[in-house]
Amino acid sequence: MRIDLHTHSTASDGTDTPAELVRNAAAAGLDVVALTDHDTTRGYAEAKKALSELGELSKGLTLVTGAELSFKLNGMGLHMLAYLFDPEEPELARECELVRDDRVPRAKAMIEKLQGLGVPVTWEQVARIAGDGSVGRPHIAEALVELGVVPTVSDAFTAEWLADGGRAYADKHELDPFDAIRLVKAAGGVTVLAHPGASKRGKVVPESVIADLGAAGLDGIEVDHMDHTPETRARLRVLAGDLDLLVTGSSDYHGTRKTCVLGEFTTDPEIYGEITRRATGAFPVPGAGGRPAA
Repeated sequence: MRIDLHTHSTASDGTDTPAELVRNAAAAGLDVVALTDHDTTRGYAEAKKALSELGELSKGLTLVTGAELSFKLNGMGLHMLAYLFDPEEPELARECELVRDDRVPRAKAMIEKLQGLGVPVTWEQVARIAGDGSVGRPHIAEALVELGVVPTVSDAFTAEWLADGGRAYADKHELDPFDAIRLVKAAGGVTVLAHPGASKRGKVVPESVIADLGAAGLDGIEVDHMDHTPETRARLRVLAGDLDLLVTGSSDYHGTRKTCVLGEFTTDPEIYGEITRRATGAFPVPGAGGRPAA
């Protein structure tokens, strides 16, 4: 089985619509794909509809609903993947809405900082790139690529530009990670710390913090990720074993906005099965005529 548990659509900062993402996942031969847009569940309905319309092509594909939640700890902006939670749970939905609502003023503050650095980026340009999605740093990064300031989106996520604490960085409303775990658990979901060792994104998450999150109910760590070196993956895999945390792998696919491809990194079927067993807020959605992969 090929299981990719971290992808994005135009509902946040990907370039594939939710429907295109599902179709591309089927074409890539995935057995399971998780839609994990930033702080939003807005792409669910379109993705489920596309899955049902694929017919024979969708029989081998299962859709997992989720989100990538933003949080802050000791000044670090971090991300947590939440899977199979109840999207109607009011407290979690309210917190996600607060985060989304703060994205526009945060983006405008970053644009103002970039203009102060001599970059002729505008809100209109970034809004055009974001379209109907929740505006975020990748949209600003793409604007920098369009302007020739950096060669790729990834090159914008440095201390020189948009990385945490970078010259053009600005804060936004973000959850406390311990509250995030509590809220997702209350909504019947499963939590996995996203790319905690991605050093080129900024500060890495200290092992002591991961241990504290594990004690608070964190279910797993995203170990196999494009922004982790082989050495980092090995270290995190050992840490996960020591803390009895699940180990996941995924592409963090953003369509054409990043170089990764669907299924570039995957999750072991046994780990995926454990995630679905722990979840009570929602169930995986099988393709037409199929059964949920487990």
